Amino acid sequence: MQDRECDVFDGGLMPYNQAWQWQRNRLEERRHNGDLGDVVLLVEHPPVYTLGKGSTTDHLKFNPDNAPYPVVRIERGGEVTHHAPGQLVGYPILNLKRHTPDLHWYLRQLEEVIILTLTELGLQGTRLEGLTGVWVDGEKVAAIGIKVSRWITMHGFALNVCPSLDGFRHIVPCGIGDRPVASLEQWIPGITVEDVKPIVVRFFGQTFGLKCKNAGLPTP
Repeated sequence: MQDRECDVFDGGLMPYNQAWQWQRNRLEERRHNGDLGDVVLLVEHPPVYTLGKGSTTDHLKFNPDNAPYPVVRIERGGEVTHHAPGQLVGYPILNLKRHTPDLHWYLRQLEEVIILTLTELGLQGTRLEGLTGVWVDGEKVAAIGIKVSRWITMHGFALNVCPSLDGFRHIVPCGIGDRPVASLEQWIPGITVEDVKPIVVRFFGQTFGLKCKNAGLPTP
């Protein structure tokens, strides 16, 4: 069977709220029209903190009323995380009815995309039992948090390629206090998001059985 097509939009450096609204618009379209195809938005974000729908502010090491960066509570699962330039963020809007309608399967597939990408880069990415995300040498390089509505996905993954990690010091990332956060540049000096992006796209298509094609800039 021929792979279905998936449009990949490159948003560059995009404000968080703009990307969030883009996802909600695409999800709503697909809730009303199940024939619409899968899409992925790839972006970097200006510095921002996001909290999952049920997350606690206990993992913030600052007063939310005097935060170093904007704090946004969103509808994904999971605790607080940080986005910043140099981090590749992927937001797949997939209809899991066309794949496998299982949340655990989907999370493991997203991890697999990252692990395959790291292998291509000469790094060994690993999972940790009971936790979501990807680690290298015991340090977390990728966080994953999703929302699924009627088996249509939003939110996704964040891979630390070459961001400043200073913003992570003000939080307990993903509520995990005993696991450090790292970036790929610690092992591969000089690596950039543009180096990693096409590798992620290739393995995303391979992992989900999709033919990914560049769809240009995202529209609202």
